[in-house]
Amino acid sequence: MAVRGAIKTERAPCVRITRMAILPPPTETPVARPTAAQPIPTPLGLLVAVASDAWLLRLKYADQDQAVVTAAAETTAGNAVTRRTSDQLGEYFAGQRTAFDLPLGPLEESCGVGTAFQRRVWRALMAIPYGRTISYRQLAEAIDQPKASRAVGSANGKNPLSIITPCHRVIATDGGLGGYTGGLRRKEQLLEHEGARLF
Repeated sequence: MAVRGAIKTERAPCVRITRMAILPPPTETPVARPTAAQPIPTPLGLLVAVASDAWLLRLKYADQDQAVVTAAAETTAGNAVTRRTSDQLGEYFAGQRTAFDLPLGPLEESCGVGTAFQRRVWRALMAIPYGRTISYRQLAEAIDQPKASRAVGSANGKNPLSIITPCHRVIATDGGLGGYTGGLRRKEQLLEHEGARLF
């Protein structure tokens, strides 16, 4: 079923190592190591998906994150995870999808991305429904840290999975857009696409 506000789009093992003096420093493990990167054209600009064989690790706007551009340049092709990400983003922008079904590495402790606090915030973001917004204060309350609005905002800004982990659905208490690493115009367009109402 089509969803209001459709936008036209171009369809174009982590191992836990115990630290001991006799062991070398821990290194990236097979599941968390990026093995593929795929540019994904969207109505809001070029996104780049970076993935391991098992997880989506990063999804960022190419003009906002040099790391994903470098990853794309060093990788010859996408994989099953990045292609699935591309397909689902296409459905989202076509108004045919309101939630994503993808293996999200940064939400898993074993992946080693982010701090424990950041992962709590990113997981809480996944509970915000399509077409809804909450404030940074409400997000802080959702993780039982009511006085941590600023820290929550900082964790939002470090969200490695744009759109998929919907930090764009968090706005200021006064109804303003707040911040967005992809740019406020993109945040506004995403909320308009989802038919979200500000406070």
